[in-house]
Amino acid sequence: MESEIGKPVSDIPDPFGCHKSMALHIGQLLTDSFDALGVKFRLLRAHEEYAKGTLDRQIVTALKQARRCGEIIREVTGQEKYLTQLPYIAVCSECGRLYTTRVYRFDEEKQLIYYKCDQSFEGKNSNTGKKIIIEGCGHDGTCGLRDGKLAWKVEFAARWAALKINYEAFGKDILDSVKCNDRISKEIFEWEPPVHSFYELFTERSGKKISKSAGNVFTPARWMKYASPESLRLLFLKRLGTSRVVDPDAIPAYMDEVDELAKVYFGTERRKASGNNKVANAKDLEHQKRLFEYVNFLETAGESKVMIQYSMLANLMRIAKNREVVKEILKRTGHVPRELDSDGEKELESRIDYVTNWINDTVPEEKIVYALSDAQRKAIKKLVYELESKQWTEEELHARLFAIPKEEGLEVGKFFEAAYVLLLNSLRGPRLAQFIAAVGSQKSSDIMKSRLDEF
Repeated sequence: MESEIGKPVSDIPDPFGCHKSMALHIGQLLTDSFDALGVKFRLLRAHEEYAKGTLDRQIVTALKQARRCGEIIREVTGQEKYLTQLPYIAVCSECGRLYTTRVYRFDEEKQLIYYKCDQSFEGKNSNTGKKIIIEGCGHDGTCGLRDGKLAWKVEFAARWAALKINYEAFGKDILDSVKCNDRISKEIFEWEPPVHSFYELFTERSGKKISKSAGNVFTPARWMKYASPESLRLLFLKRLGTSRVVDPDAIPAYMDEVDELAKVYFGTERRKASGNNKVANAKDLEHQKRLFEYVNFLETAGESKVMIQYSMLANLMRIAKNREVVKEILKRTGHVPRELDSDGEKELESRIDYVTNWINDTVPEEKIVYALSDAQRKAIKKLVYELESKQWTEEELHARLFAIPKEEGLEVGKFFEAAYVLLLNSLRGPRLAQFIAAVGSQKSSDIMKSRLDEF
């Protein structure tokens, strides 16, 4: 791929072989994410709009007033580059590259753009860190209005005017470019610049900003592998002016917050029962209700019957490693209703899918080293025998689990610890009687017997 650096993305073959170009491949990732998010959109591809002539009028205007564009750019950013060259980037007809060309003349009558491919820039392999110097081929040529693109500090404004855009959000990292484009839109293209929303940077937990050039992008598709579309909408809509960490570890908090917003919105008793009293006053209440509406794109049909703390569900799945067991535990403990309608069952399955993917991709497999004492081994064998000997109610089993270690002169905690190690490969777990009842006495007995020799 190094040989393709500097060329228009629409001209670079798709390295995955599933689309005609890399641009189409990347575009598909974006539109798939929009579909999953429930975003309604009209897709316009830049290279297609240039080819159709959508921006012809704005290109001519910018080239005719190139000097003034360059002055605005200098006034806003201090950059003087466009005082000596025109704000257009031609695709070299010889080497096929952008960004190595310098436009120095525009013939309005012939609609010809004159350029020299004599510039250079530095690229980098994001996997190896290798720096790559890209140099122009030296070609001196001409091109038409549709054989390149406007420079970034002018192009936004041209698009706004051509497409009649009146709202556009932007991130902190392109603040100077937006300031340039706002002025150029108004002063050069005579189009009132759009209303903006300002986003602070998305960062890694280390504080390093997330960017495509750094190769550390956490994509919407990956987020929605681990969490709901509503949680990703919340990420975009909440605290726009504050930098936010975007990584798998951030997901549980956003999932839980969507549930808390639902409890506030519907005014349910669940919020009171959970001890969550984050609503400070009437203004805060209205803010949280409005945020919940936006997170759901104003479609608030009804409160979900399935609201489970993400970390708790993840811990149960990591320990039990069986979704049917986890569902039974949740129903036995009252975290979800015993009887769920089809929508509730679908929601529960989705949440289990999310945490399963999250665990598989982000949580290292726990390696436990443990040695059972003679007393623990004897007590566990007694439990195994009794589980196989009769049918137990959950209440009876709960009482027996506390009686067995006492009968064997063993600390209750050490007995439970041994049972969790054998059953769950963990030193801790959910309520043991409930767990055994959910798994089944015989299956629990078989698991413990089969693993006694491991410890």
